[in-house]
Amino acid sequence: MAKVGSTDILAAVLDACEKYGNASALTFGKNTLTYRELREKVLRTASSLKVLGMVPGDHVLFSVRPGLDATCLALGIIAAGGAIVADPGAGEGMLRERAELTAARWVAAESLLYFASSGPLRGIARRRGIELPPYRTVVPDAHHIVSGPWLPGVPWGAVAVHTLSAPGGTEPVVDLGNPAAEALILFTNGTSADPKAVVHSRLSLGAGIADFAKRTQLRVGDRVLTDQLAVGISALVAGAHWMLPRTGASPGATPGSFFDLLPHAEVIFAVPAALDSLLKLLETEPDSASNLRTVLIGGAPVLRPLLTRVRAQLPDVSIKAIYGMTELLPVAIADGDEKLAFEGQGDYVGELVSTVKARISAEGELVVSGPGLMLGYLGKPPLKSLPTGDRARIEDGRLILSGRCKDTFDRGGTTVYPGLYEPVIAGLPGVREVAMIGVPDSSGDDRIVLVIVPTDPPHGLAHEHPVLTTVEKALPGLIDAGVLPDVLLAAPELPHVGRGRRLDRAALVARVAAFLGDARSV
Repeated sequence: MAKVGSTDILAAVLDACEKYGNASALTFGKNTLTYRELREKVLRTASSLKVLGMVPGDHVLFSVRPGLDATCLALGIIAAGGAIVADPGAGEGMLRERAELTAARWVAAESLLYFASSGPLRGIARRRGIELPPYRTVVPDAHHIVSGPWLPGVPWGAVAVHTLSAPGGTEPVVDLGNPAAEALILFTNGTSADPKAVVHSRLSLGAGIADFAKRTQLRVGDRVLTDQLAVGISALVAGAHWMLPRTGASPGATPGSFFDLLPHAEVIFAVPAALDSLLKLLETEPDSASNLRTVLIGGAPVLRPLLTRVRAQLPDVSIKAIYGMTELLPVAIADGDEKLAFEGQGDYVGELVSTVKARISAEGELVVSGPGLMLGYLGKPPLKSLPTGDRARIEDGRLILSGRCKDTFDRGGTTVYPGLYEPVIAGLPGVREVAMIGVPDSSGDDRIVLVIVPTDPPHGLAHEHPVLTTVEKALPGLIDAGVLPDVLLAAPELPHVGRGRRLDRAALVARVAAFLGDARSV
């Protein structure tokens, strides 16, 4: 049964396609699709997939980078009744476990992944510390959909993405099926032994879309720059023109890919680490943002230092900070100037969107519900509400966070909430995982130690690593001055405990304390 207030995100996109017809919908590189062309490609893709054997409930391991093909394929899979298993895993063990858990029958991947994960190239990658899963065999008897040029390693019988929507092929048929069925599966954490995945339907994905467009002031024809599917789809529903950066671009790692398109954008969405990189480029070329009207920030906590820089460099731009989670997005949206003007205790994250119901538990934890809440975690019972793990209070419909409910420590007279800062730092280039801990010093106070697992980790704890220099330079513009770390360390991994693979902070503190003690004695 559909939840009250829900919007079918797929139907909303197709309705927008009919409404805006010949207007530009989606641009990638030198290619642009009109709304009418987008609708035809999505429906042709869905029809072709059904002819190939896709049935409602089929799960598709999806490893295709953002682009026109990826967008049309993703929407086509959902329109055919399938569910996308997004970014299903990196290592072979993890991908196999997740493929088994989701009972996937299809694999959609780039030809380069098939090529690099087969034959001698896989051995070369493994010797360099890169574990590529064998895409050809990870799902026995799978249907394979391939994006990109045909390369060695692509399975016999695989279907090229572009042929699914080719003119003259399968005629588009409008039969959208059940909007309450599984549509998107996102693995959020865990390991191959205990994976954890969020399951959404078209209804839960679409529930907050009208609020998002209204609160962020998206307009018909706005050119919206983002590589985030949720934001891009919201832009399409609003009648805007979604611009995708070139394939493989990550604004934090390669900000130039976004910066090249910035002069053409009226709206941009960026995670904090990405925005940090773009602001640094704008210092030398401020005119590149001359057409920019709105900056949307989300995906991690949006803190005062970054907001102050945005306002200083872009004084006439509207700033919107989006608070949400994979399980429910958005939860609240804050105007950047209101957030900067807030002088109370805690992190002001804005007014709750109309589709979200929120309450504060007896322990002070924020609990959310509403039509945008995920169906549940894969393989677990359905959920009606979600304890967020965030300590919060609600004042006149406005939400103020005061950190995470657990894992706090004190430094001087300041209570440090690592969960407020770790997601921001984790978005920086070269960072795989991060933990902020308090390690007692000789006076009994805690030193703030930032432990980073780089994408190319050291063999043991280390004071020196290239990523530490990158992070140290970025932190003053991203996090509050009162929690800047006293020590930065690189580590090969972080200790975890329990079935949920929760970070074992006590073990990490003990390990770091022993290392720092040894380091001082050297």
